[in-house]
Amino acid sequence: MTRERLVAGVKAGVTSVHGLIAQGRGEAFDYLIGEQSHPFALTAVEAAAALLLRARHPVISVNGNVAALAPREIVRLATLVGGALEVNIFHSSKRREQAIRSALEEAGATRVLMPTKKAVLPGLDHNRRFIHPEGIAKADVVFVPLEDGDRCEALRAAGKEVITVDLNPLSRTARTATITIVDNLVRCLPLLSERVIALQQLGPASWAKSLSLYHHSRILKAAEEKIRAARS
Repeated sequence: MTRERLVAGVKAGVTSVHGLIAQGRGEAFDYLIGEQSHPFALTAVEAAAALLLRARHPVISVNGNVAALAPREIVRLATLVGGALEVNIFHSSKRREQAIRSALEEAGATRVLMPTKKAVLPGLDHNRRFIHPEGIAKADVVFVPLEDGDRCEALRAAGKEVITVDLNPLSRTARTATITIVDNLVRCLPLLSERVIALQQLGPASWAKSLSLYHHSRILKAAEEKIRAARS
């Protein structure tokens, strides 16, 4: 079903054909963790929910794969945390950017920010450097599922907290992000929204506690050990 969503995304002009390769790579890691959400993912989901709630200006960055795989879930999350949705893709295409925007609007988004040349993320020399001045440029926390390693580094260098979803705990993105959810995007987004709702009712003290229980290196180590155990 996931593959069919991406194929449909390519046909609709939402997803790049390069995104199919990225999906296949992720699937390989998902097989190794048994296609389930493990404690290391759930701990990261909890911390991610807390960080999004604590943020002054959270932004959710959306690329073609995210728009094809989970448009309704990503729109729901943005609504819950009061965050902005911003389109950002690697392979430059105004037509595909508009297709992603349309997919999000069809999923219920009322406002989708688009990349502009009025604001640029330093340290990049490709299309993903173009950002919206009221979106990623202004954000203190950026949720960037299925992210590129160099842009994750650039966001961190710009002083932003970064939450990512990455099935490979050894990737540059996973290691650079503030919080890494080692899980399948389709599986973890509903869990993330559920934790946001639960933590909203508990208040800031609970958010601080959830964040204190997250240890980045330990989470990545646990995920790596799970993958290596599956291979042996």
